[in-house]
Amino acid sequence: MIDAVLESAPLLYAGVFLLGTIIGSFLNVLILRLPALLEYDWRCQCRELLELDPEPDARPPGIVLSRSRCPHCGHGIRAWENIPLLSYVVLAGKCSNCGSRISPRYPIVEFATAFLFLVTIWHFGPTFQGAAALFLTSALVVMAGIDVDHQLLPDNLTMPLLWAGIVLSFWSVFADLASSVTGAIAGYLVLWSIYHLFRLVTGKEGMGYGDFKLLAALGAWLGWQMLPLVVMFSSIVGAVVGLALIGSGRLKRDKPMPFGPFIAAAGWIALIWGQDIIDFYMGSGAFG
Repeated sequence: MIDAVLESAPLLYAGVFLLGTIIGSFLNVLILRLPALLEYDWRCQCRELLELDPEPDARPPGIVLSRSRCPHCGHGIRAWENIPLLSYVVLAGKCSNCGSRISPRYPIVEFATAFLFLVTIWHFGPTFQGAAALFLTSALVVMAGIDVDHQLLPDNLTMPLLWAGIVLSFWSVFADLASSVTGAIAGYLVLWSIYHLFRLVTGKEGMGYGDFKLLAALGAWLGWQMLPLVVMFSSIVGAVVGLALIGSGRLKRDKPMPFGPFIAAAGWIALIWGQDIIDFYMGSGAFG
């Protein structure tokens, strides 16, 4: 059965898209619940260090075992109401119990993940490299979503991702070991240097340490050769989006804008088309 799916392109891509919607549904849970769990644990640790009474609030829902509920009425989401993409359409984007609007983020993340999965397998094929690329894609979606909500890139995600990239480099899945380690070091130092230079000149913090670690993780996965492309794309797109938001009044000049989603998007583009882009510029004589 599995061999038949792998040998049939339509079945393969349909299966990958379906898998992407399911994984996207789980990524929504991570984006929503992981920051709340981390904040709760941080409060508990602070109270313990200060020798205060235990945290009075109940622990937020877990990642896997806790049942999803409507944030407005607490209605427990039934199985048929939790089918990726389809349930949102059937329910017309509303809770079946109280009629409150369901955030369109849920189907957007599910569809976006499915689309990214589809492109990834189209590029790499049903290979170990393709499976590793799906893992990286999922991690980037989660971190982009959390950074948009909380301007936070948790060490719980960035550091395991960095080490995973270095481990994969032992088999040169995307980069050899030397390129991976160099990429991790250079990725961190590039944004670390920009951060301190910006703070020295302006007296303000331009980005967070999570951005350094995310770029280091991408350097570990893709090698140092892809870092200029990732930095260039993320900076250009970030600047354009920032100016557009300020011009439209949706973002105030003194309000920080998360940079992680732009690094994540640029990293995914480098994963899929990075070498093609570099080869094109090198072949076009852009570098003399």
